[in-house]
Amino acid sequence: MEVAVGNEHGLHARPAARLVGLVNGFDATVTITDLDTGRGPVDAGSLSMVATLNAQQGHRLRVGASGPQAAEVLEAVSKLAAENFGDAETPPTAPTPGGSGLDVAIGPAVLAGEAVDLSAYVAGDDELGRLDEALATAGDELRGLRDSSPDHGEIFEAHLALLNDRKPLDEVRAAISAGASAADAWKETYDQLAGTFEGLDDAYQRERAQDVRAVRDRVLRALTGAQEQLTEGILVVPELDAATAATLDTSRVTGIAVRAAGTTGHGVIVARSRGIPLITGIGEVDVPAGATVAFDARIGSFEVGPDEDVVRATIAEREGERDRALTRADEPATTVDGRTIDVLVNVGVVQDAVDARGADGSGLVRTEVLFGDRRTAPTVDEQVEVFRAIARALDGKPITIRTWDIGGDKPLPFLQQAHEANPFLGERGLRVFRRRPELLRDQLEAIRRVGAETPVHVMFPMVTTADEVAWALEELGPRGDLEVGIMVEVPAAALRIGTLTGDLDFVSIGTNDLTQYTTAADRTNAAVAPLADGLDPAVLQLIDHVVRAANVRVAVCGDLASSPEAAVLLAALGVQELSAVGPQVPLVKARLRQADLSQVNTAAVLAARDGDQVRGLL
Repeated sequence: MEVAVGNEHGLHARPAARLVGLVNGFDATVTITDLDTGRGPVDAGSLSMVATLNAQQGHRLRVGASGPQAAEVLEAVSKLAAENFGDAETPPTAPTPGGSGLDVAIGPAVLAGEAVDLSAYVAGDDELGRLDEALATAGDELRGLRDSSPDHGEIFEAHLALLNDRKPLDEVRAAISAGASAADAWKETYDQLAGTFEGLDDAYQRERAQDVRAVRDRVLRALTGAQEQLTEGILVVPELDAATAATLDTSRVTGIAVRAAGTTGHGVIVARSRGIPLITGIGEVDVPAGATVAFDARIGSFEVGPDEDVVRATIAEREGERDRALTRADEPATTVDGRTIDVLVNVGVVQDAVDARGADGSGLVRTEVLFGDRRTAPTVDEQVEVFRAIARALDGKPITIRTWDIGGDKPLPFLQQAHEANPFLGERGLRVFRRRPELLRDQLEAIRRVGAETPVHVMFPMVTTADEVAWALEELGPRGDLEVGIMVEVPAAALRIGTLTGDLDFVSIGTNDLTQYTTAADRTNAAVAPLADGLDPAVLQLIDHVVRAANVRVAVCGDLASSPEAAVLLAALGVQELSAVGPQVPLVKARLRQADLSQVNTAAVLAARDGDQVRGLL
């Protein structure tokens, strides 16, 4: 029998769990094979085998069955497949409301991403019995979470399927019988399973390794007696991924402290866009779970056991600063010496535009984020609807729509890319569409339609040469009232900017990528992230060159524009527009109003030794 995978995200963990649960209810042995990839046959009664088959939307599956109820199970599987394996079309989940918007926080430490300590675990005479008890405990916990969380119940149902998956369980029991402890056998088996998920081609499926690790750790806690982590306070993590940052409950998490250095990773950017207090680079300081911790990102301090009165006084001061900035948010950002700087908002979801206070428009609409949860490409009409919603939320002020910016650490599920040895130096941004222009053409059609109704600017990412600019303009066609620009992220583009702008209206400097390419430091690599400093004088010298040589309006939409102090420096260098994360817009405007740009010693900044010296000068 053949069936098709129709659900948007393919046969990932949750629909796979439904299939496994169905199959295991029959007295039959069932296998499935992905006819489009040739993978299989695999045991349809094992969640790990079905999910890591990695069957995508549109793939054809051969289903085989044997045993007393073979006919019945095939009929049931056919019916389930016709219902998209139980997946309903649901709107994308929006992030929970934003945080305080401050750069200081205090609270109990919530340790996440930390390994369960097995050092005190001692194997006994009945390790199989201990495993069964731990599985029962973990199962009871997951059923309780499933029943008490109707909005997320299917996630915990999938965790239950992983918990009871017979294939890894057989491997764990075999390892215990061969002499391993229950804890070691469980950890090793589920580490390997997580690694299998992480090795899949599909980005959505790779993220399911988090589910495997969550089940792994739940059982290890049951085996060792370790307590589940606190759920309220300051989250302390080795690194911060974008998915975690986007879904944190900010009514419970009051701040984030990241051990790894670096300020331009996507997780950090998402957290800041939501106004969550955050500090990076705290290092390997010992932080006991539940201990009171505090940080002040403005001065780079992180303390365990701080003077709470001092911290709360600082919080009160910063809240006053924020509230005063909000009061005047809608006023122009005119400096003491009379220059007015437009301060706009970066938009990744429509809610960013709705929540923005005082923004003069949007200087960056991240289309790859707006539609990044989809398995299939949005239609022209769907894109028009979303762009209109952003324009309405910003009261018809100009919005700058960046065309699809994919590649590197930003995959699009509906546009598969070949594996590259070094994707950050491969097909990224505009480069992707030179060979595959169809998606770009649809997006440009949507942008032109919205641009006929409301002020719209369009900009192309990851541009290096004049030939690329010419090709993009040809694809755009008649621009009408559209203003057209490019992102300046590549040092070569910054250095030759005068040859790129002849037919453009503006350029926007993406300081995150410009920084990592200038410093040769991958912003997602914790080992070298400290080198990727946006205030490195080499980066500032490139910005200065672009301002002097572009002969068009110069904006900055990278993370640097969200720092009030850096915003003053950028304005002093001649940048005319700044696009910041929403919570920072009022603060950036307030700081600019206090600044006399004529008094900023830009020559000293550009001649500084390093980013730290620049901060000292600021």
